[in-house]
Amino acid sequence: MSQNKVINELLENPVEGITETEITYKEHPEIKLNAYIYRNNSTNKQPIIIDVHGGAWNVGTKHDGVYYDRHLAAAGFTVIAIDFRHAPDYQHPSATEDIESAIEYCTNHGEELGGDPLHIGLIGSSSGGHLVLYSGIKSKYKLDYVIALWPVSDPAYRYEYAKRTQRTFLINAHEKYFNDVETMQSASVQKNVKDGDWNHLPPILIVQPGEDKNVPIEMTKELMHQYQAANGYLEYVFYPGEEHGFAHYPSDISDRCIELIVSFALRHSPKI
Repeated sequence: MSQNKVINELLENPVEGITETEITYKEHPEIKLNAYIYRNNSTNKQPIIIDVHGGAWNVGTKHDGVYYDRHLAAAGFTVIAIDFRHAPDYQHPSATEDIESAIEYCTNHGEELGGDPLHIGLIGSSSGGHLVLYSGIKSKYKLDYVIALWPVSDPAYRYEYAKRTQRTFLINAHEKYFNDVETMQSASVQKNVKDGDWNHLPPILIVQPGEDKNVPIEMTKELMHQYQAANGYLEYVFYPGEEHGFAHYPSDISDRCIELIVSFALRHSPKI
């Protein structure tokens, strides 16, 4: 079954106890950016998690993380899954600017959504994992944590990997969003951490599938090395035999992974 079909089936079957709504968080002159909100029925203010989807900075939608977003909402978080500007119509740093706008929106309007504007974390997958890591260290706001699922933490490294493995879609996607290798290098999370070019080092969780053909493990290991060398707190979990994006879809291993994600978010949030 295709990814889109699975996600559409999930969206067509609401989960009891989870309220889902849509709001506009940012209006550019040429585009309006919406966010999809997942929340349980508690009347308490809940820590906020902003979800940034993957899609090689070119495709994907804010609904891609519906499976784990609903689990996070059930655990007591207000989840804000966002649209953002991406290629081919927009280039770096457009997506990062929109994530910062989403953080600012949640800081100023989080209570209206039932969230706690003082406690915000980020979650993202693949290119979205890159974006939340990059935003997490660069944001003017100090975030509670960042959860990066199979992240493309160094776009220039992955670009060369895509060329070696003849992944035409990935090659084109990099070029459409970053334009050139120099820009890819400037967006490397590990390079910015190594160079001290960061505002904060939030606690981060990295999820790495063992059979991920899109995210080379050595790239992730370099991120781990540089983050820990800078005294940043990092947790890493490895799922041998799993493929890129596995936790987007219902399965026993996805549920175990999501339990770990929820546990990490709870440990770095105020008591719910």
